[in-house]
Amino acid sequence: MFSSVTAHASLLWLTLFFCPLTETFKPLISPGSLTHRDITQRAIFHVTGQVCRAIAAAKGQDFTLPIDDRLTAYTLQQACSSGGTSLLSGLAFQAAVTETIKSNVAVDLFQALSAPHHFNDETFAEGRAVVAQGAAAVKAAVKQGNFMSARLSLGAACHTLQDFYSHSNWIEIGNTVQFSNLIRLDTPLENLADPYRATCRNCIGGDCSDNILSEILQEKKLTSGYFNLFSSAKPPGKCSHGGFLDQTRHRVPVGGINKDTTTASHGHLHLRAAQVAINATMELLEDIRLATGDKNFLQLVGVSQSFVLCLVVDTTGSMSDDIAAVKRRSFSIIDSKRGTQEEPSEYILVPFNDPDFGPLIRTTDADIFKQHINKLRAAGGGDTPEMSLSGLKLALTAAPPSSNIFLFTDAPAKDAELKSTVTALIESTKSKVTFVLTNLLWPRSARRRKRSRSRTSNRISEADAQLYRDLAQASGGQAIEVSKSSLPRATVIIEDSSTPALVTLLQAVRTSVRAEKFSFLLDELVSNVTLYITGSSPAFTLYSPTAESQSHVVSEGPLGTIQRVGNLQRMQVKTHNRTGLWVITIHSTATFTVKVTGQSSIDFLFNFVEAFGGANGDFSLKQSRPSVGKNTTLLMSVTGSGSLRVTEVALVPVSGSGAVNGTVEALGGEAFLVTVDELPLGNFIIHLRGETSGSSRSSPIVFLRQSSTQLRASRVAVTAAVNSTLEPGTTITVPFTVETNTTAGSYTIQARNDRGFNSSFPSSVTLEAGGRAEGSVTLTAPSDTASGTDVTLTIEAEAPGATDSNYVVIRFAVATKVTDFTRPVCQVDLTANCPQDCSQATWQLSANLTDGNGTGIVLVTLQQGNGTVNTSSSDAGITFATYSASCCSEVVVLVMVDDAGNAGVCSASIRDLSSDTTPQTPTANATVMQIAPSSSAGHCLNLAIWLWPIVMLLLLLVLLKIRARWKKTRRPLKEGW
Repeated sequence: MFSSVTAHASLLWLTLFFCPLTETFKPLISPGSLTHRDITQRAIFHVTGQVCRAIAAAKGQDFTLPIDDRLTAYTLQQACSSGGTSLLSGLAFQAAVTETIKSNVAVDLFQALSAPHHFNDETFAEGRAVVAQGAAAVKAAVKQGNFMSARLSLGAACHTLQDFYSHSNWIEIGNTVQFSNLIRLDTPLENLADPYRATCRNCIGGDCSDNILSEILQEKKLTSGYFNLFSSAKPPGKCSHGGFLDQTRHRVPVGGINKDTTTASHGHLHLRAAQVAINATMELLEDIRLATGDKNFLQLVGVSQSFVLCLVVDTTGSMSDDIAAVKRRSFSIIDSKRGTQEEPSEYILVPFNDPDFGPLIRTTDADIFKQHINKLRAAGGGDTPEMSLSGLKLALTAAPPSSNIFLFTDAPAKDAELKSTVTALIESTKSKVTFVLTNLLWPRSARRRKRSRSRTSNRISEADAQLYRDLAQASGGQAIEVSKSSLPRATVIIEDSSTPALVTLLQAVRTSVRAEKFSFLLDELVSNVTLYITGSSPAFTLYSPTAESQSHVVSEGPLGTIQRVGNLQRMQVKTHNRTGLWVITIHSTATFTVKVTGQSSIDFLFNFVEAFGGANGDFSLKQSRPSVGKNTTLLMSVTGSGSLRVTEVALVPVSGSGAVNGTVEALGGEAFLVTVDELPLGNFIIHLRGETSGSSRSSPIVFLRQSSTQLRASRVAVTAAVNSTLEPGTTITVPFTVETNTTAGSYTIQARNDRGFNSSFPSSVTLEAGGRAEGSVTLTAPSDTASGTDVTLTIEAEAPGATDSNYVVIRFAVATKVTDFTRPVCQVDLTANCPQDCSQATWQLSANLTDGNGTGIVLVTLQQGNGTVNTSSSDAGITFATYSASCCSEVVVLVMVDDAGNAGVCSASIRDLSSDTTPQTPTANATVMQIAPSSSAGHCLNLAIWLWPIVMLLLLLVLLKIRARWKKTRRPLKEGW
């Protein structure tokens, strides 16, 4: 729907997926059409704005948000954070929206031939079930705090819901609003066209605008088009979907009724259908908001306050000092940022030792996080190697994309075989990992203060340390090697990264021993610039645009303050009035890294994409490395203030030579497509140069940003997809395909999931040169797996001789099939005795809450009102609620949520009650209740009592006037006086 063909055969899908369109490589839509990504993003932006407006109103704050075509992730993030002074970035918000859109678009790839997923073939009940189960999976995942898998379920559900308005005749029969029954299985689907009743006539001369039978339109019978890629068969007289891939369009009645684009069979109604689809998507989002709450909803869409504090900590016997240092620094960060806009939006802790790792601790409550850190104890250990990569893998799958993760250990990795999987997750999530190592460079006496806890093996070897360095460099993080005594000073790097809107201005890794020169562009929208250099004490000099310089031997100089700890040199740069090109010269006899970061609202998000889908195509986001020898396209979002323009994108090898420039095309708003003819060899990063008008000066500001994660291309391609939700106690089969354009032979296969679910897969597949092989992974979820649990599955393929490799990372949810779609209801009593001065009294509400034969009410929250809510429970869940508020707060809205995520609203008002109101018991009982505090007769009586003195006074005045005039004239009153 909406510029994406909704049914493709497996063979056609493989052809398009592996041989993507290359002409313009953009959504191949007719001018003026709206895509699924347009509809989804507009709906998310609008509902997010409503949520932030409600939160601001509850706090008594102003909320200003321009609702027009210029609305972006950054302007929304800025509006939702009104009242704060911190630097803001819309990157996390845009990333979450992109994740949701990705799964929306994927429905046209992986559920292409499923009629219910597109409301084709009059599958209204089945399509509605797809939407309902998808929404239930979103709510269950949010309940577990698994927001990434929730976004994937949300995008897929939105696609099916949106397709209804393009593929059915809902618009043609005169509807201008959404069909609310599609998101509620407890309501009927009525007036459906009979399965054997004709619904269409032939299109005339290619004009299909009037091909639906007039009696179908007059009776408002609901139908949808039939679609088949291989056969023209369809029930007699039924409408077809239409479009060149639909073979049923050739069978009488010929033609189609879809409104996917402005040039489709019913393209004249495309924009109307798209607008109603936007409203329907907003309605679904509002339903999820009610069930999950405003705070969780904002996390779902990526509008969070700040960063995530994520720590992975070795807890073996020699780590006492390390744990104490981590505790001091993390507590300092928490306490200094609590209650500010820079307060972490989430806290993640993963302990590891040997042979265990975990459990994963994830919370939004700083005090709970503190409690878990306080529980860390250094004990045991035995042999030196620990399960460090297993703990890191768990953190990478739990933390949001682009997180900063810190791992503390004094031991090598016992699970080094996970290096390729961890690398795949780093590349997929674009998260940065910094390793702090305390057992590498110093003698044993300095490493062990407590002999009783010391381990018997030697320090980390150079080879062991190199594994950590490789992973740090791949992610854009650092490997910091310090003594235990100096560790507290090294943990300042956690604080550096614990700031919002952190951007990378420069990063590089060098292994040469010759002198190197690096430069970075500092624009006036960057602040808090920090330079990091790691290595065996490389000598460096920093030069400012104003020709000032400072050597590494000067700790406090004109350009900044330098701190040295272990192999790290950290310089806080003084950038005041020094915008322009900075230069760093470095002399080193060993491998070193250099990195420059700052804070700025301008940053970018990128994803490799592939085209698919014939005449009305779109593009899907890749979950693996791009292919060598093929042109490649990146979808980029550049967030920040002002009008942004991207002038140059280059893929720069980490070695520093052989950069490849891309061709940039603006898509509107913050979106850009970048086409690259051929990828660089080896690891590379992305450089972006642009301009912004976000300044008072007349000339634009030129900015330069870099990606942190190292990327690389592969001659191996791995693809896979999950077409269904995994239920607890069941097994799912995930088919995958491996393709190569080079080496023939046996390719090693490895499949790992982050939940430890039992799985099976082939250990290898055999490929011919330029050939393709297929396999499958089976996973079984234990029967006690909580609904809403997410699973990250990484499938890797390694070429013979380990000369090349690739992977695919896919996420899916474990969700119990929901059968309860009944919303909670309430029945209330009001008691109020409010005087003219409302501040002198209170009013009370008591409500009986019921969930029918459902799963029981588990949560009651106050959506509107300034009073106090108390609830009481029974075996059936929450059954009773009381509310008390000042008479000045006249309205209350309670939200009731049952265990299946169904939300009901109970509202009441005292605005119409008089001062002598007695307890009232409404007789109505509904899911959404606008409670009348008294009956109609009671209202009339109250009105009469209130008006009686006024009527008598007016009558007395009239009589007095008549008497006065009679005395004056002594004549009869004139007619009409």
